[in-house]
Order: sequence, then structure tokens, then C-alpha cells
Amino acid sequence: MKRFWKSVGVLFIFSTLLVLAACNKSEETSEGSGDDKISIITTISQIGEPLSVIGGDRVEVNSLMGPSVDPHLYNATHGDIEKIDKADIAFYNGLYLEANMVDIFNEMEKSKPVLAIGETIAEEDLLEDEEGAIDPHIWFDIDLWQQALDAAVEELKAYAPSDAAYFEENKQAYFSEMEQLKADAEKLANIPEEQRVLVTAHDAFGYFGRMHDIEVVGLQGLSTEAEIGVSDIQETINIIKEYKVPAVFMESSINEKSINAVLEGAKNEGINLALGGELYSDAMGEAGTAEGTYLGMYRHNVDTIFKALSGSGE
Repeated sequence: MKRFWKSVGVLFIFSTLLVLAACNKSEETSEGSGDDKISIITTISQIGEPLSVIGGDRVEVNSLMGPSVDPHLYNATHGDIEKIDKADIAFYNGLYLEANMVDIFNEMEKSKPVLAIGETIAEEDLLEDEEGAIDPHIWFDIDLWQQALDAAVEELKAYAPSDAAYFEENKQAYFSEMEQLKADAEKLANIPEEQRVLVTAHDAFGYFGRMHDIEVVGLQGLSTEAEIGVSDIQETINIIKEYKVPAVFMESSINEKSINAVLEGAKNEGINLALGGELYSDAMGEAGTAEGTYLGMYRHNVDTIFKALSGSGE
């Protein structure tokens, strides 16, 4: 019942702002913007940044969720809803990643192209947790993310057919870089098999683990809404002890409290456990940095994991 009234409230606010935004849009149209770029709005930067590269000078891309923002818990502001309304096309991950924004996008797709790119992936390629919830973190499987981005590009082509060849050329160039990234990540196979265990704050790296043959242990479940108990911490320490895991990792968008609890618990049991570094999971790095790009974020994670789990100084 609480979720129902929350949804009603969101839709009421959305409808009100839609009317106001329509009035503003009418005024802008009469004045003339003089800008022919396609206005794209995305939720996460993992979608927005690649599309800004592929779209080039034909698009203007804005992402609602920046560095350190947790999309599982994110609630759209009035300003966000206005931005979505003013955009020509909206892209979001879907698969219940942006759980609090689903109603907004369902309403918005009645008036403009809106695509949940993660929901274009074949169901048999998606991971599920023990309770049957779909894992939404598909950008960690480079092959699946290519498919998702390809669906977004096809939407762009349909919106602007005259730019289709330009988008396709840029997409192919970008996908070549993704293939090179995949080749570079093959070094993870050199981590000793018994140490190929990735312990993080929440279960965001399932697709990464499947792609690179690494067992993943997350203190929280697929969503950061899950509570972490003493038993979760102890079970994680037991796994660390069993596999002699040398390091655990923080996530840039998750409070470090849970990982610190594991480090403290391991220390109390006489386990020599290191903090392997910070990984980017649900959010990328700051704009203007390598980690603020999808390719750079992924490469940072590969290098950080490899160095900590293999014992390599490279």
C-alpha cells in the first residue's frame, strides 16, 4: 500500500510538471532555439558517455546520475523530470536498476521515444539471484553492453535517419575499442585460480565474474536496499578464510562501512586481509577523468582487481 501511494504521488507530480514543461517548451519553440542537436537524457553515465561518443556532434547528452550516485536508491527531482520532458529521447538501463523511476518512464514513453536498453537483452543471457531477481548490472559484460548500446543506436537512427550512417560509423569505431578492452582484460585469467574471488560491498559484479571466470561475493544483494547483518559479514570472512582471499574492495557509490567491518572482523580472526582499492560499480568516475568514461572505468576495475588478487605490482 505504501508503494502504491508513493507511485501515485510521483505520477501526480510528474503530470503537473509535464503541463508546466509543455508551456515552457511552447515558449521556447516560438522563440526558436537554433540548435539542431538531438537532446538525449540518460539515467546512468554508463549509457550517456558512450552515446556521447557515438552520437558525436549530432547529439547533446545529459545523464541524471553522476559520480558516487546509487541508482538503486535514486529518486527523481522536479528538475530531473523537466529534463526528461525537454529531451528528444530518453534511455535508461531498466531491469529494475532505477527502481524509483520506472513509473516516470512508463508515463513519458507515451509522448516520446524512451528505451530501457537493458531490457533488449535476451532473457536467457541475464543473471538472476537466488530469489529470481534479475541482475541489472549488465554493463560489466562487454558483449551484452554492446548489444544494449546497439539497441540505443538503432533508436537514434530511427529518430534521425539522415544521420544513420554517421551513427553507425561511430558505433563501429567505439565497438572496436570495446573489443580491445575485452582483449586487455584477458590478463585476469593469470590470477591464481584459488585467489580468483572478488569480494565487494554489493553484488554488482556478477556479469564481470561470469565473463572473466571470477567468483563474486557481495555483502549486499543485487540492490543496495538490502540490509547487511552480522551473519553476512561472518559468512564473507569464512569464504575469505577458505579461499585465502588476499584483498577485498570498496565501491565508489557504496558506503565503505560494510567493507571496513569485514576488514576488522578478519583482523580479529588473525587473517591478513588487504583493502584492494576502490572499484566503480553503479557509478563511474568524475567527468574529464579516464574513470569518467565507460572504457576507462572498466579498465580501472580490471587493473585494480588484477593487481590486488594476483599480487602483481603492474
